Amino acid sequence: MKLFTIFGDPVSHSKSPIIHNSIFLKYNLNARFNRTLLIDGYKLKEKYHELNLSGASVTVPHKEIAFKICDEVRGSAKEIGAVNCLVSEGDKIIGYNTDIDGFLDSIEDFKNIKKVLIIGAGGTARALTVGFLNKNYEVEIVNRSRERLNNFKNFNIKLYDWSDFQPNNYYDLVVNVSSAGLQNNDDLPINREILIKIFNNAKYAVDVIYKKTAFLKLAEEMGLEIRDGSMMLVYQGVRANLLFINDIQKISRDEILIEMTRAYNLK
Repeated sequence: MKLFTIFGDPVSHSKSPIIHNSIFLKYNLNARFNRTLLIDGYKLKEKYHELNLSGASVTVPHKEIAFKICDEVRGSAKEIGAVNCLVSEGDKIIGYNTDIDGFLDSIEDFKNIKKVLIIGAGGTARALTVGFLNKNYEVEIVNRSRERLNNFKNFNIKLYDWSDFQPNNYYDLVVNVSSAGLQNNDDLPINREILIKIFNNAKYAVDVIYKKTAFLKLAEEMGLEIRDGSMMLVYQGVRANLLFINDIQKISRDEILIEMTRAYNLK
C-alpha cells in the first residue's frame, strides 16, 4: 500500500485526508492518506523516510523547510522557495508547490483585481506573491514582525511590519495567510481598528483557513465579498493528487475535482 500524509503543527484540523482518501477509495487504489503532527520541521526528511511515504502534503509552519530538504524542486516552487507537496521518485524526494494555482483557481470569479494586500509572511505568502506578480498585480505585505519580511526583499513589493503600516491605500483583495483564527476563531491577524480601515477600501477578502474566521466575519459585515480556504484546499489538493497517483492510475483533473468537492461538502 502507498502511504501519504500531511505534515503540520497543528494538523488535527486538516481535511486533506478526507479529499485524498475519497479518490483512493472511489477508484479502488491501494493507497491511504493520514495526518502527522510534526513539531520540529527539521525532522521532516527523517520522518518522511521513517514512515516509508510515497508522498506528502506540507502545511504551516514547515513549507520553507520542506523546500530545503528536497532532493529536487520543480515548477513554481523553485521561484517561491516553499514546498507544500512532496513526491517520492526512487530514493529522491521531489518538491512542488500547488498553493498558488489552487488559490487562483478558487478566486477565478473575482473580477478586476489590480492591488492585493497579504497579511502574513510565511510560505503561503511567498507562493501568492509569486503568483500575483506573474499576473501583474501590485502586492503589499504586512506582518507582525520585520524578521520574516526579509524573505521578500528580492520582490519589488512594499513590505510593512505592524509598527510602520498605515492603511491609506485601496486594495481590491485582502488575503490573510497568517495562522490567526486557526485555533482560536476570535483571533484577528492584525489590530481590529487597522483592519476596519483596510476593509473600508477593499472589495474582496480571503482567508486561507477553511472556515469563517473573525477576519472573514468582519469583512462580510463591512460589505466585502468573502471566501475561506475551502476551495483553495480542494483545488490545490486536485493538483497534488494528480502528482501522487501519476504512476498508479490515470484519472482526469475534472474527475478528481468533482469527487473531492463532493467529499469535502459531506463533512
